[in-house]
Amino acid sequence: MAERLAGCECSLCKRERQAIRILSYNVHSCAGTDRKIDPGRIAAIIADARPDIVALQEIDVRRRRTGGVDQAAIIASLLRMEAHFNPALTIAEEQYGDAIITALPARTVKAGPLPSLGEPRGALCVEVMFANRNLLVVNTHLGLRRRDRIQQMSALLGPAWLGRDGGNPASAILCGDFNAVPSSAAYRLATRLLQDAQLACHQTARATFPSRFPLMRLDHIFVSADLAVAASSVIGNRTTRLASDHLPLVADIDLGHS
Repeated sequence: MAERLAGCECSLCKRERQAIRILSYNVHSCAGTDRKIDPGRIAAIIADARPDIVALQEIDVRRRRTGGVDQAAIIASLLRMEAHFNPALTIAEEQYGDAIITALPARTVKAGPLPSLGEPRGALCVEVMFANRNLLVVNTHLGLRRRDRIQQMSALLGPAWLGRDGGNPASAILCGDFNAVPSSAAYRLATRLLQDAQLACHQTARATFPSRFPLMRLDHIFVSADLAVAASSVIGNRTTRLASDHLPLVADIDLGHS
């Protein structure tokens, strides 16, 4: 299990608290602000954070512009994890979309498009088994248009995705690049049912974009009401400011306190 961001790290405490760490990161096709395309650098940043679950947005698979490689598979291999991928965009053999990477027992529950009048957008839902519990993790990248974001968030909270049981989602995490600041309608829709991890743990919320001079909170980790957020952090250092135009967001979810 990954170490938590703060507190005792002995194995007994980890078992009692049952903490799981999730990292959400828009990797910008692994193309950094220094114009270097380097999946290995992204993998190293993730490895340093030691997450149990990784949610990545803007992943290229077999795209010419990034060398024709499968970025999700490369990063998963370097982390010794398994990748689940959903293409929001497919052009012939080239794909672009979102991935969930983990070494925990996991299966894809749903993957597909979201309503969009602009650039195609999608979402990926993976069920992860941890501490004898099933945890739904949904990773997405919402659109640039306000109307699209509202429709996309409504769909994610509805019966096709998180609201399939007809009520508030149980033991679920919704994360990704929402292109939505906290004052936006899409963000407010999410927080009607879910907790913002950066606020739930009573820590100062930090911006994630742009990576060199973060001004906006566009990346979020939302958790269902039955989950407790133990800690949250935005990883801002020299390497993360170069590796992508977004900074990675991390949250420790304490399942033992649900």
